[in-house]
Amino acid sequence: MSGLKSLSRSAMRALGIMLLSLPQSHRGEAAEAIGQHWPANQQISMTQIDHSTFDRLLKKHVDAEGMVNYAAWKASQTDRSALQNYLKHLSRANPRATASKQAQLAFWINAYNALTLEGIMQVYPTSSIRNHTAKVFGYNIWNDLPLVVGGKNHSLNQIEHDILRKMNEPRIHFAIVCASIGCPKLRNEAYTMEKTDAQLTANAIDFFQHQKHFQIKPTQNTIYLSSILDWFATDFGSTQSEQLRYIAKFSPKSSRPLLTGQNVTVKYLDYNWGLNLKPSR
Repeated sequence: MSGLKSLSRSAMRALGIMLLSLPQSHRGEAAEAIGQHWPANQQISMTQIDHSTFDRLLKKHVDAEGMVNYAAWKASQTDRSALQNYLKHLSRANPRATASKQAQLAFWINAYNALTLEGIMQVYPTSSIRNHTAKVFGYNIWNDLPLVVGGKNHSLNQIEHDILRKMNEPRIHFAIVCASIGCPKLRNEAYTMEKTDAQLTANAIDFFQHQKHFQIKPTQNTIYLSSILDWFATDFGSTQSEQLRYIAKFSPKSSRPLLTGQNVTVKYLDYNWGLNLKPSR
């Protein structure tokens, strides 16, 4: 922001006119919240939230590698409406009502992924979510596309950092998907409280099967990790050795001696922000 001080009055005036000419959602103001406000007496526990609609949509539009057919999904008014109605259903949850940790994890992971998909389809066609994450002026999908839950707005950043990361479950980082190739695989099924633990473990194991996330160079005593393991390192342990021991539980067996050994060098892979778009035939 300090750079604005050096602008002339005429430049500042031109900048102001330009910003006023932009649609509201592109002037750095919050977009209209997704979902709806439910009266308190109609709100329900997260254990009562039905994720079957989201499950059906994921099975239809997401392939086995987690790539999304955004064009077909957006072109189907029925499926676009179904996603939006599912988000309205999520709005009915009361975060203060008693619910198991598994139900809460399933709810918030699904909420994060469904809200991201909705946000991408609002701007599709696009090549990357980073085209819609302005730092100063303009729309930032991570902050400016809130979902109403229990009468309060929750942005993607709030869901990730203020809710999910505070649940002391590092495997969420292998489950929430920011619509990018560098992200973990988007499961083509919804998370449910009955299966959440198994789904999170399966995702973690799958994550470390891919070279875009994990590589080892035994002769160099070096491992290469996804930038996710750098950005959120402390979620996996307070020290590097603790972090490596944690991920060793999910990595290929051949890599575990290196991960749990001494004097290993850790490097981080470049993150691919390209859209997780299903290739056209």
